[in-house]
Amino acid sequence: MSTSSRLRKRILRQAARWWAKVEAAKEMKPILMALLLPETGNLPALLRDWREDTMTFLRHDAPKIVLVVLGSLVLIRLLRLITRKVTALQTRKLPSGLRAQQIQTLASVLTSVGVFVILFVAALMVLPLLGLNLGPLLASAGIAGLAIGFGAQTLVHDFINGFFILLENQYDIGDNIRIAGVKGTVEDMSLRRTVLRDDDGTVHIVPNSEIKLVSNATRDWSQLTLRVAVAYSEPSDRILALLQQVGDEVRHDPAFADDIVSDIQVPGIDRVGNGEAEYLMLVKTRPNKQYGVSRELRRRIKELFQKNNIQAGAPGRVYVMEQGSTSPR
Repeated sequence: MSTSSRLRKRILRQAARWWAKVEAAKEMKPILMALLLPETGNLPALLRDWREDTMTFLRHDAPKIVLVVLGSLVLIRLLRLITRKVTALQTRKLPSGLRAQQIQTLASVLTSVGVFVILFVAALMVLPLLGLNLGPLLASAGIAGLAIGFGAQTLVHDFINGFFILLENQYDIGDNIRIAGVKGTVEDMSLRRTVLRDDDGTVHIVPNSEIKLVSNATRDWSQLTLRVAVAYSEPSDRILALLQQVGDEVRHDPAFADDIVSDIQVPGIDRVGNGEAEYLMLVKTRPNKQYGVSRELRRRIKELFQKNNIQAGAPGRVYVMEQGSTSPR
């Protein structure tokens, strides 16, 4: 068979297939038109039904939707206004700029949460009016929320703990605290973690979910407990008078007057033993000021004791006995 005859047969087969498709399309056309377009006699009734449904929606459901939207906008505006007023009031009362910044952070978080709750409730009220079934949507959201809650429960715990730490002002930047078994100065804090730096410069990053107990050594005031050891033979009344004199001098010194919040107390002898008597001094200072005050007190006590020939407490002694000797060496 020649090439031209084979090509002719192939063209004829393709033409036959195409013609069959055209005939099938002609037969399906009336069926499709009947499905897509209503009959001419039913068109007025269909338009009338659409008009009634539209008027019913505009008469009953549309006012409800407008009322919900307007109520949500008013509530959001009131929430932002209240948080702004409270933040401005607290900021004027607080001298610390860091604490004022924390108040603004809390106000921002509360505003965001409040806006989300208002919009969520409004959506739950509007969607049924639009004919949407919320059952499957809420079920899916509940399952997704449960999965996210199990996966991110530590992160959620961090944010909840951090929120209450800021709200209650348990500590501030610059405070010396002990949390989660770590002690240091607070360098940074957020809703998720607290950054501490200890005495040797090591930085500790503590997640807020690990904070069970907060020990703040610099809240409001700090107390310095100073013990002065003097020889047992020195008269107690004289030592108490000299220590009180030093305390009064430091208390009224302009360089330290602002650092000390109350009069320095000398209760008396705290311990007796080993040939010496230990006298107690109690000093209340402003946070982180106790170290400079203690150094100044020790310097003045040393000078005053030297001036008045007060003998300091004797250091511990170790006696070495040689075998066969009865006297120490």
